[in-house]
Amino acid sequence: QEECEVLALSMSKHISQGHVVLNEYKAVMLASLRSLVRDWGSSHEVAWSWLWENVERMLKAVMHKPAAQQRALAGWLATLDGESKQFIRVEMYIRFFAMAPTGQDYFKQS
Repeated sequence: QEECEVLALSMSKHISQGHVVLNEYKAVMLASLRSLVRDWGSSHEVAWSWLWENVERMLKAVMHKPAAQQRALAGWLATLDGESKQFIRVEMYIRFFAMAPTGQDYFKQS
């Protein structure tokens, strides 16, 4: 579930540019897996199809949420002054990384 929500966040950036057809992802991934896995067989096909159908169902349930949440957050942030925004930024990162250290894996570091 959590991975699907992260994937939905990544995909939501592309939804605004056009319609995302999840079934096309399934076809591309199946073609890629067939060429990469030497002993690919019907049991692999069934397992991958089952997995993707579940992922697709979960994605469809959360795909619309990031845009709505971003609009609500932007509206709320617009009501804050600069000092309050800075305080929230600092506190948010401190608390987030204390609660979920693996969250650092989602941020690019240079």
